Amino acid sequence: MDFATSDKAQDLQRRLSDFMRQYILPYNAAWHQSVHEGVYPPSFVQDLKALAQDEGLWNLFLPQLRDDEPGTRLCNLDYAPLAEAMGRIPWAAEIFNCHAPDTGNMELLHRFATPEQRVRWLMPLLRGEIHSAFAMSEPDVASSDPTNLQTEVRTEGEQWVIHGRKWFITGAAHPDCKLLIVMCRNAVQPNAPGEQTHHQHSLILVPIDTPGVQVVRNIPVVHHHAPEGHCEIVFKDVRVPKSHILGAWGEGFMLAQARLGPGRVHHCMRTIGQCELALQLATERALERQAFGKHLADYANVQEWIAMSRIEIDQARLLVLQTAWLLDQPDSDLSFVRARVAAIKVVAARLQTTVVDRAMQIFGAMGLSPDTPLAYFWTWGRALHLMDGPDEVHLRTVARHEMNQARDQWGETALYFTTPEQMQKPPRIH
Repeated sequence: MDFATSDKAQDLQRRLSDFMRQYILPYNAAWHQSVHEGVYPPSFVQDLKALAQDEGLWNLFLPQLRDDEPGTRLCNLDYAPLAEAMGRIPWAAEIFNCHAPDTGNMELLHRFATPEQRVRWLMPLLRGEIHSAFAMSEPDVASSDPTNLQTEVRTEGEQWVIHGRKWFITGAAHPDCKLLIVMCRNAVQPNAPGEQTHHQHSLILVPIDTPGVQVVRNIPVVHHHAPEGHCEIVFKDVRVPKSHILGAWGEGFMLAQARLGPGRVHHCMRTIGQCELALQLATERALERQAFGKHLADYANVQEWIAMSRIEIDQARLLVLQTAWLLDQPDSDLSFVRARVAAIKVVAARLQTTVVDRAMQIFGAMGLSPDTPLAYFWTWGRALHLMDGPDEVHLRTVARHEMNQARDQWGETALYFTTPEQMQKPPRIH
């Protein structure tokens, strides 16, 4: 395995870091002030996006871009450090058109859209002209088991008719959100056991201004209000043309899984960027803050927190880079890759809550305030324990992979035991 990024990617890392320092960081306070005043997105965002596109720092995450599509073809491994750099300022990814959930939706449309869907939805997304959302989670069922999802789609003549309720739909409150990709249960297909349960849902493309679509509220996450939204949405007798199905009937689960691997790498690397910033802030605070006649950095427990944070960040980064590398290999074992994708989701969430919590403790009361990014980082880290599936589901995926390996290698560990029976039967040496 080689986790070294290409020369092209290293050049992009330098350019993106320079862009962040020169253009985005100076606007960080103004962005928060604008959002606080209810002006979102701030007026300067479009100017920064145009500048990023002119600088060639645009759509950095799609390795299969066509010649007529704007952006930079980077594999998952080359993109990972760029995602980490963007993660230090949560709103920065939008400036480079590399923000969730649009990245996953663009990848879905890039792989499965019809020519008509590509013109209407994919190209405006690639140009950064519109935003989108992926509507999957529901309030009335355990969405950790997606086979539970109940929002229903039925067919009437040449239309799909959708009825149901979704919530915590990221990005749906953005004023430029024009498209919802909605996971729906197929009304015409009854419940079936076994594998059939994963062929009972479809993805339907729903313009957000379609009659019957109601964005009920933007739900705060641990009392943090995200301007782009984590929304509750009601679909009541929503009608769209038959051409608005993405992929084939009953392929909703397969398509949803297709967007998860690279998307989780992006999420995890942005998390690592936030943890790096939290550690940097905590270390500087420990060096300058005094208590009981000594700097905080002189106390053994603070030194341990800083050391453990460094070790854990580096461990997590290596695991995510390995996963990115595996996703780039055409001959990777899909079962192993799936387990690794699940593993990094758990590792990233636990890393962020742990590292940021230590930093908040070092900062004291200021760490709880909006004066630093730490409280927001912790809130987002806590949400990651549930978003895209709870930790327990991903741990089960990892465990199942280990159990299947053990079944395939059953008995190979027998010679490691030193039972009396084995000691009486040593092999003959010829």
